[in-house]
Amino acid sequence: MDDIQISHNIIDYHSFETTKFADDTNFVRLHIGLGGSYDFNFKQINRSFLLSGYHNNIMYSDGLDIEVHNNTKRIETLGINFSTNTFIEIGQNGNEPLKRFTDKVINRKNCILSDEWKTNNFKIRQVLREIIDCTYNDQLRNLFLLSKSIELLVLQAELHEHQNSNKTIKSGRDKQKLIEAREFLSYRIDNPPTIVELSKQVGVNEYKLKKGFKELFGTTVFGYIHKTRMFMAKQLLLETGKPSKEIAYETGYSSPQHFSNAFKKEFGISPNCVRNNPDSVTKALKNSSNLDFNQMKKL
Repeated sequence: MDDIQISHNIIDYHSFETTKFADDTNFVRLHIGLGGSYDFNFKQINRSFLLSGYHNNIMYSDGLDIEVHNNTKRIETLGINFSTNTFIEIGQNGNEPLKRFTDKVINRKNCILSDEWKTNNFKIRQVLREIIDCTYNDQLRNLFLLSKSIELLVLQAELHEHQNSNKTIKSGRDKQKLIEAREFLSYRIDNPPTIVELSKQVGVNEYKLKKGFKELFGTTVFGYIHKTRMFMAKQLLLETGKPSKEIAYETGYSSPQHFSNAFKKEFGISPNCVRNNPDSVTKALKNSSNLDFNQMKKL
């Protein structure tokens, strides 16, 4: 688009090496990690970071001169570059962290939103997936990607709204263990472990697991399980021909009735309504912030 560039990057390396990137562009850059581990040196802000897993930050630089040393054989990232004028128009109406950042952009001062790279929460991961999977064409595609780019900016700024000085997670090692806990839950979503089992699996005590998980991902362990199950169920109902009974068991519910009650409470419609009454589904999708434009279009 004219004022926004979006790139989804998957880089496979044959060895562990340092790669340099340089250009003279002037952008506000949303940098989101989707996988892999790497050392990241940003000359313009004179900072170096060790990044891994799912992370994000916002940076501004007049020109770009960076070095990346891969610590894994694959790195996956997504980047959104806003022109300075477009970003300033949006950012000066944001929350306090975003306003402070925007003031630096206005004064052409190279900067980063936060020294702490935040972990991609559930909402951010959903928007990222919507961007990557976008199937709109032509002008609708640009409009959709514009709206999602702004939504992603808002969600990132929201992560920095309240800085908590009494954080439970203070070391990179603990943070990595919680990321492992979330990934383990994702693989076992149909039969998730108990808190005790998960605590032993990743090697972190129960208190730190429960409090740190909420601190890092913006939801409880059980909240993450519920949201992931609902997202999976929604996708299966809309994109496959599987009966709702089969989907209920596949997503870990003990009975179709329990699944139906949970789905209706989350989205305002029953699973069967998705199949039997498309018009009602379309209306519900429009009224639900939990569902995305891709599924709306597919209906």
